Amino acid sequence: MALLPILRVEPADLPPLAIVCGDPFRAEVIAGKLEEARELAFAREYRTFIGVYQGMKLAVVSHGVGCPGAAVCFEELIKAGVTTIIRVGTAGALSGGYRAGSLIVSTAAVREEGLTKQLVPSSFPAVADSEVTAALYKAALEAGAPSSVGKGITLTVDAFFSGVVELPHETYKRAGVIAVEMEIAALYVIASLRGIRAGAIVALDGDSTEVDEAYDPHNNIVAEAVEAEIRAALNAMVVLAGERG
Repeated sequence: MALLPILRVEPADLPPLAIVCGDPFRAEVIAGKLEEARELAFAREYRTFIGVYQGMKLAVVSHGVGCPGAAVCFEELIKAGVTTIIRVGTAGALSGGYRAGSLIVSTAAVREEGLTKQLVPSSFPAVADSEVTAALYKAALEAGAPSSVGKGITLTVDAFFSGVVELPHETYKRAGVIAVEMEIAALYVIASLRGIRAGAIVALDGDSTEVDEAYDPHNNIVAEAVEAEIRAALNAMVVLAGERG
């Protein structure tokens, strides 16, 4: 098979397991925890590494910000033979029970973005794989997060900064949704359509209602939470690789 046209990597070079993240430089950090790590490509926002973690071959790929670009990454990874994807990212808190530094395992995502509306009917759910969720939650509890660990429904939106139309954060907060981010719904819908396993873990980096005023994710507690979620994702992948033999 030819190079993947957007990721610009050889499909044969990719193992069945992949951790994805938005930031190309976070992908580099994750890859730094692998043995025999090497970079395959850096095209646009898509940066691809492969390596070995506890004897398991693993890819680490960045997908940028937002569902449309991330969906391209997910689709190409699946076309290349990837069968399990875990997203590692950051999110804003919606629930007062979780503050910056908490880890949240997303069990499902509210589809308040535009990409999946062009793929499936509005009533189609965006749901994580139960095996991936269980492995991630257990690993997150063991990862030493600087704050609490939770699991539940997350919200996926396209807009980061508000305009004149009110964002749906407060509505879903009242409905019990616990965090908001920008890519998980696309991952879960595409995983369901293509028949692969997917899950996601996010580190909370602040209150989602304060993005326009006081958003500052660059502090020690968020950095510690990101390190903890990376450990959780890597260790969950070891469990998932064993389950599939």
